[in-house]
Amino acid sequence: MSEPADMNPESLDGLVRLLAVMRRLRDPASGCPWDLAQDSRSLARYALEEAYEVVGAIESGSDAALRDELGDLLFQVVFHAQLAAEQGRFDFNEVAAGIAGKLTHRHPHVFGDGDGGGGDHHQWEAIKADERAARGATGVLDDVPLALPALMRATKLGKRAAAAGFDWPDATGPHAKVLEELAEVEAALQGAAGSTVEDELGDLLLAVTSYARHLKVDPETALRQANSRFENRFRAMEQLALHRGLQLATLAPDALDQLWETVKKGVQS
Repeated sequence: MSEPADMNPESLDGLVRLLAVMRRLRDPASGCPWDLAQDSRSLARYALEEAYEVVGAIESGSDAALRDELGDLLFQVVFHAQLAAEQGRFDFNEVAAGIAGKLTHRHPHVFGDGDGGGGDHHQWEAIKADERAARGATGVLDDVPLALPALMRATKLGKRAAAAGFDWPDATGPHAKVLEELAEVEAALQGAAGSTVEDELGDLLLAVTSYARHLKVDPETALRQANSRFENRFRAMEQLALHRGLQLATLAPDALDQLWETVKKGVQS
């Protein structure tokens, strides 16, 4: 596809060029049929996908991959802003100005008349609470997005409740809660009346997110890293089995455990 007629790549910066490309893609007469067929709902899943791909690029350590994935995520922002502009609701400039204003408002220690010292967490939360109230949110949990992955949403709900004072004073409280919920899972497995295994497992996972918060660990990051370790070790176990002429599917549990422990210790023979 040729570049938009109003674009001079040598004189326009990257963002202006991207906005011009977006307008061309959505041109009713000469745009791309796929882009013209989209609306905010049809695009919603792509924003999630691109955000996860940014995280993957960060974890890969590749600057080239991160640059590309950030571009893909930025395109989603530009696309949604273009759709809104076509309907006269808002445009990209308002999006950018909005976040700039929000950041300025949330950092009075940087942009205000303060002494320039570090921002206080409680001050930050108080400012965000004022912003939520201005948007019409009356409850502490009102605008925690339902679309968040469950683990991330649990973490955010816990932080909001804690900011309102509903929290344990230290990590011993959520630690005890984890043990309590684990016992309730066991009780549900034994058929205890009034509870299901699914419900009790959900409570256990929620308690773990609270424990992680008190330990200053992001549970989403911790689980992603655990997933990566498991994947790497399992792949190594497959390779070790292949090297020994074994097939995992035919091995007894004890033999599988031995292979797993061998891989964890870094011994490949």
